[in-house]
Amino acid sequence: MKLGFFTMPIHPLDKDWRQCLQEDREAFLLADELGYVEAYAGEHVTDKAENITSCMAFIAWIAAATKRIRLGTGTVNMPNAHPAAVAGTVAMLDHMLDGRFIFGISPGGLLSDAEVFGNLDNNRNEMFLEAINHVLAIWAGEVPYNLKGKYWTITTERTQMPEIGQGMMTKPLQRPHPPIVVTAVAPFSKGVTEAAARGWDPISANFLMPPWVKSHWPNYVEGCARAGRPADPANWRVAKSVFVADDLATAKAYATDPSGPYVSYYRSLFTKLKKNGRIELFKSRRDQPDDEVTLESVCEKLIIWGTPDKVADDLLAFREQVGDFGTLLYAGKDWKDRTLGRNSMILLAEKVLPRVEAAIGSNEAAA
Repeated sequence: MKLGFFTMPIHPLDKDWRQCLQEDREAFLLADELGYVEAYAGEHVTDKAENITSCMAFIAWIAAATKRIRLGTGTVNMPNAHPAAVAGTVAMLDHMLDGRFIFGISPGGLLSDAEVFGNLDNNRNEMFLEAINHVLAIWAGEVPYNLKGKYWTITTERTQMPEIGQGMMTKPLQRPHPPIVVTAVAPFSKGVTEAAARGWDPISANFLMPPWVKSHWPNYVEGCARAGRPADPANWRVAKSVFVADDLATAKAYATDPSGPYVSYYRSLFTKLKKNGRIELFKSRRDQPDDEVTLESVCEKLIIWGTPDKVADDLLAFREQVGDFGTLLYAGKDWKDRTLGRNSMILLAEKVLPRVEAAIGSNEAAA
């Protein structure tokens, strides 16, 4: 199992934005130092708590300060940007990172973002597909492009001067394009199937109950079969909220504190999902009554906390529930206590992961 990092940070509303961004940046640089293999940043324009407004701008800020880690968008919300702008920026980022870029995409889930960009009442899944198809066509094509769609038309036919480079868009360093991943946030996500059929790979979100995470694998297998490619668990990424401390009392206090970063994170998501009629994501079974779903039950089931030994055992139990996957993505949280936030990432890499890998290796050898 590999270790990665994924943050759609939810910070206190009154926290200085500069401090939020600096701490998020530090978490990415720490992940690089610790050998995390990849790291993703989310983006929202209209959320004061989730306050990375452009994941591509954030990645550009930290690109030169990282050495080995692959950096990914988690995700570019495709309906909210012009496909040509996305294609050009991603291509530049891939070159800036010397091919260490991963292109994470989605239709976008924050309704206030959809409203501010004027697509709240549009079919955003349809917009998403048109946008990514345009991006891929730009990278595969040549001037003047001449791409026509329902939402965007892209061409440089009237203004191109190829002899001096005008009207030409640069392609990514990785050919035909950087790896593409999609974040799956729904039970039995059909998006996972369609993504796999196109050669893309899934990230299962950290706010899904284990049964819904497990439901993604059969859909991934189905999509891979359609594309005639093997369904390799190594390509499945699963995000998880984890907190590791040197002693059990500290771990419990920090992870279960009603005003702490972990409970605050799920309080924000719980409020949004309940308001938007998507409380099913927090259910343990589809016929569970809505009133049985409480913030307390969500936190109890979705936050893994403890000493390295306990967290390793809990992660192995989680893996038994959902099946084998290739990369565990540590879900970043606000650093209310900077020392504890850093130490959790360090302990996960240096103490927990070796225990998990040893147990998986022993089990595979015994089988």
